[in-house]
Amino acid sequence: MIEKKEKLTLVVLSGDLDKVMASYIIASGAAAAGMEVVMFFTFWGLKAIQRDGVFTGKGLFGRMLGVMNRGGLNAIGPSRLNMGGMGRWMFKLMMKQKGVTQLPELREAAIALGVQLLPCQMSMDVMEITCDDFIPEVAEPVGVATMLEHAGESSIQFFI
Repeated sequence: MIEKKEKLTLVVLSGDLDKVMASYIIASGAAAAGMEVVMFFTFWGLKAIQRDGVFTGKGLFGRMLGVMNRGGLNAIGPSRLNMGGMGRWMFKLMMKQKGVTQLPELREAAIALGVQLLPCQMSMDVMEITCDDFIPEVAEPVGVATMLEHAGESSIQFFI
């Protein structure tokens, strides 16, 4: 039996503002408490580690997906009531009025605390996203076997 470490493995599947925000808050909290933290970003979750305003894709479908799914934290909308971008603006304003830390600062805090940001190679291939599309702090892409290895030795695993 594998001995579990004080480690958190987070699988970030969603690219929605509220879910990405929760992911970074949980990751930062665990890292601040002294845990090793790994975040594995797959499919829409890759938006949370992309540079702002990047258009991805080489082929027709990849470019269409890149236009519809612009990455970066500034393009992320809430999972409900996005209302064509109005919900994103409203949600960010409400968070600012309440003194809630914004997504870019949450991501910076996670990075500063040593959280590992691992992109899923298969998702990158399917969605025609390259390493150049990511922020510099993102590690080399990995596959599900690497994520499972991290999860297997972690005392806590989340799928968001």
